[in-house]
Amino acid sequence: MQESEKGPRHWGELKKEWKACKHGKLQSPIDLLNHRVKVIPKLGDIKMNYKPANATIKNRGHDISIVWLDDAGSIQINGTDYFLQQCHWHSPSEHSINGRRLDLELHIVHSSPDVKIERRIAVIAMLYKFGKPDRFLSKFTKDMVSITDTKQEVHKGVIDPRELKMGGLKYYRYIGSLTIPPCTEGVIWTMNKRISTVSREQVSLLREAVHDHAEMNARPLQPLNERDIHICGPMFQHDDSKN
Repeated sequence: MQESEKGPRHWGELKKEWKACKHGKLQSPIDLLNHRVKVIPKLGDIKMNYKPANATIKNRGHDISIVWLDDAGSIQINGTDYFLQQCHWHSPSEHSINGRRLDLELHIVHSSPDVKIERRIAVIAMLYKFGKPDRFLSKFTKDMVSITDTKQEVHKGVIDPRELKMGGLKYYRYIGSLTIPPCTEGVIWTMNKRISTVSREQVSLLREAVHDHAEMNARPLQPLNERDIHICGPMFQHDDSKN
């Protein structure tokens, strides 16, 4: 399929506020198995303090997202709290491993209200290969069918983000960008090294639901540009002190 003039390779030319998509040096996604990968035994646990909150499922045209409307908790990285905003899926995966893209990628997006810090967005990502259905996605099959190919949303009431099951002993960490316009840089990426499974039917439903008529919603790989990629672990430490 030939990319349209509004496709990812042209984002930086469409609006001046999207110029980072073309000229940025810290863009995402990237290939994770690179000669610049450095193993760090313990970079620091990610303290997770999620909680159930009201949410809505949205068809944003380019993807399906779950947006939490109330306080759904936060993660803490290097002493900074980043509050959960939304999650969404890309198929095939945006990040690759040794040049190979997987079948699906989940982005869990957080932000910090602290205007004094340099990096205010943190994304936790999970990669999937075809196999057993993903339990979290299975909960929303009927909702995704109901908003297929239409800009609508379904108010779901309470959704518990802890059901995303992000356990993993090791993770990749690097500094990148949002993978959609305006391609904002300075994003802290934490990529779960463990590969989860998703069914072919679930991926097909996610692709069919978006209404931009694209066969995929994954941005092309971006140059690493001298950045380091760290492999660290363990990944998550649940913070029970606030419960």
